[in-house]
Amino acid sequence: MYNSVSTKAEEFICDEEIEQVIDFSKKNYLDKEIINEILSKAENFEGLDYKEVAILLQCLKNKQDDVIDRVKKIAMKIKQHIYGNRIVFFAPLYLSNYCVNACRYCGYNHSNCNMKRKKLTQDEIKREIIALQDMGHKRLALETGEDPVNCPIDYVLESIKTIYSVKHKNGAIRRVNINIAGTTVENYKELKEAGIGTYILFQETYHKKTYEKMHPKGPKSNYAYHTESMDRAYQGGIDDVGIGVLYGLYDYMYDTIGMMMHIKHLEDTYGVGPHTISLPRMRFASGVDLHDYQNISDDIFFGIVAILRCAVPYTGMIISTRESKESRKELLKLGITQLSGGSCTGVGGYADSDKDEEDTQQFNVDDTRSLDTIMHDLCKDGYIPSFCTACYRSGRTGDRFMKLAKTGEISNVCQPNALMTLKEYIMDYASEETKKYANDLIEKEIQNIKDEKIKNTVKARLKLIENGDRDFKF
Repeated sequence: MYNSVSTKAEEFICDEEIEQVIDFSKKNYLDKEIINEILSKAENFEGLDYKEVAILLQCLKNKQDDVIDRVKKIAMKIKQHIYGNRIVFFAPLYLSNYCVNACRYCGYNHSNCNMKRKKLTQDEIKREIIALQDMGHKRLALETGEDPVNCPIDYVLESIKTIYSVKHKNGAIRRVNINIAGTTVENYKELKEAGIGTYILFQETYHKKTYEKMHPKGPKSNYAYHTESMDRAYQGGIDDVGIGVLYGLYDYMYDTIGMMMHIKHLEDTYGVGPHTISLPRMRFASGVDLHDYQNISDDIFFGIVAILRCAVPYTGMIISTRESKESRKELLKLGITQLSGGSCTGVGGYADSDKDEEDTQQFNVDDTRSLDTIMHDLCKDGYIPSFCTACYRSGRTGDRFMKLAKTGEISNVCQPNALMTLKEYIMDYASEETKKYANDLIEKEIQNIKDEKIKNTVKARLKLIENGDRDFKF
């Protein structure tokens, strides 16, 4: 029985309900009146529910190109209206690849004998942080395999403390987001007290039988415990969470509808949905045969991204370096708001950048550009790369952030903060070619700040940044 506020995973992610919704979408995706109502709702920034998303996914599946073209145009309109040209940046930091799980799609699979196991010491973490700071990063996503012996929660907490302690030249990691296995309410409380930003956990697939097939051994094999992790995170005081599925494990319609049901569950139960949605596709990893998984074409994937942007207009959407330079450029137009850059998915790969880390990496990356090259390309295309972490540090999280986002007030701080963090990057890390495009972009974008008082304050602070001051925020 489907129940969005149930505490049981198989009730708030109900297989029978998803199958019925898919069947409903097959019968109604050609109904122009229904389509027009859905698109009108999306265009008014009202968001969509999982049934409406199912209709649009059915249009995508059946190549209703006129509908999907309209969806993409609305997605671009939403992106520009709510987020403008800002693109937030982060980097993943892998602490350990020890893992007791046997996830079939992951290089960290416990049974993968070709994986060189490694765990960073606190001194090695400091070296990684200095390397990341020297690239220009301010925000990290902490990643580990699941291993209660080699990577216990105390090690993660100690590592967070180490990361925040490192101040190198003008560098500082201002926000650590966490992507670790589902854990207990008490552990989530400790993570909150340690000052994490967003707690991230991918469902991988919402289809229970496929989930159990993909996770045959280890604690992650428990579908209910994993799926209910966000509930425990909220109960532990964490109000910013990030969800996602791994496209290619199961049918993309099923998993996208399941993810929308998860969003509804969080909104109905805790009053606020996820802060971010990550959208990874299957990529090669050590010990993984891609022929065993579904190929999600660019056309389908781009359509999914556009539909989700219409469905969750105020939720950040993330694309990692799994995607190619060309794909990421297109996806930015359809609603993506966060990118990773200069990423390494191996353990210890930032400080030892000349070393081949393939034997420790979780999966292969496709966009191998340096962070500075990505900054250059984005500024040249008119995007504002942002390293802002002000909302986390000013208490604008959870429902407080969403209230500001939905009224449009958040743009009064996001745009200025993005420009100031970009100026920091220019002064401390950018190549001469990147500086040229970035400075021109800042001069242009300052004029788009409507509030004269804020505009004048930003101009004054930019001068102070040029003279060596750092870390201004609204």
